[in-house]
Amino acid sequence: MALASVRPETADPVLPLRPKAAARLDAPATEAAVPGLRHFAVDTARRWNVPAEAADRLALVVTELVTNVVLHSRSSDVALVIESDGEALTVEVLDSGSWCGRWSARQIAEDDVTGGRGLGIVRCCSSWLRVFASAAGTRVVACLALGPMIGH
Repeated sequence: MALASVRPETADPVLPLRPKAAARLDAPATEAAVPGLRHFAVDTARRWNVPAEAADRLALVVTELVTNVVLHSRSSDVALVIESDGEALTVEVLDSGSWCGRWSARQIAEDDVTGGRGLGIVRCCSSWLRVFASAAGTRVVACLALGPMIGH
């Protein structure tokens, strides 16, 4: 009988990550999409045995990107695609809207401003981030390393 190894710092079993996996969920671009797609992402990470630290970053990235769609895109829909290659997660959020409203760097720097930091947060949680905008909508893609974030 084989036993799973145990990480001393968490005492959670270390399970093999499911390589080459993909999941997608489409939803109306409403406030309810934010927790709904976040829960989908967390459940997917759990099924794929994603390490807890990477799953936490995934939840934050999905929350920020879907919130941006709901608040700024005028889209009626939002899609979340998560892919794993065994070493990283690729998170894609797509909408069919046209972006409205922008925060200036000065506004974001002000202490009392409560918005405008979402993509900055996503950048901090990701190995890389790309935004593709077109007349058909916007596609944001972030790559999250499955290991700990070193140097961030």
